[in-house]
Amino acid sequence: MTQEQLMRPDYAIIADWIQPKSRVLDLGCGDGTLLSHLAKNKKVSGYGIELDDHNITQCIRSNINVIQSDLDRGLSEFDEDSFDYVVLSLTLQAMHRPDLLLQEMMRVGTEGIVTFPNFGHWRSRFYLGVLGRMPVSRTLPNEWYDTPNIHLCTIRDFEELCYKLGYRILERRAVDHVHKSSLGLRLFPNLLGQIALYRFRRI
Repeated sequence: MTQEQLMRPDYAIIADWIQPKSRVLDLGCGDGTLLSHLAKNKKVSGYGIELDDHNITQCIRSNINVIQSDLDRGLSEFDEDSFDYVVLSLTLQAMHRPDLLLQEMMRVGTEGIVTFPNFGHWRSRFYLGVLGRMPVSRTLPNEWYDTPNIHLCTIRDFEELCYKLGYRILERRAVDHVHKSSLGLRLFPNLLGQIALYRFRRI
């Protein structure tokens, strides 16, 4: 299978939100699959930021402009308003200061796109409230002692943070583990949504 055929389902939603010929910065870009898809199908230009050596090598092989950097150190490599979109997919919960990274995203970009596992999902509540354990699921597969996630949040938590930082939410989508939506997910996103996807900008 090609890299594009293996593209994560959330990338397809993100790609729909990005306009053709935009400037895109992909934070924690992995092997560059999203940027490669956007360059091929929407003629975007941009950069990826990644820490893992193997992923860096894959990006270079795919002709992706990539910078090896730790996101917790900020985005000092880039000037203000350098990009139309800054993407942070399934990485927010692994940051030491998610609030500071969101501010950096809005410093260098016009719009931010963030996706994260929703800790308010009913299964997480069941694990904590009934079993008395940290949840393990398809979207949170690690045990508490080996997880890279250090700042788990709910949909309501994220929206409150956006409000505090002065960001306007342009679009929200709550989906299940295969990134499908439903009437129930639209009515009760914080209870039923396993993954949350947001597009936002400064007010």
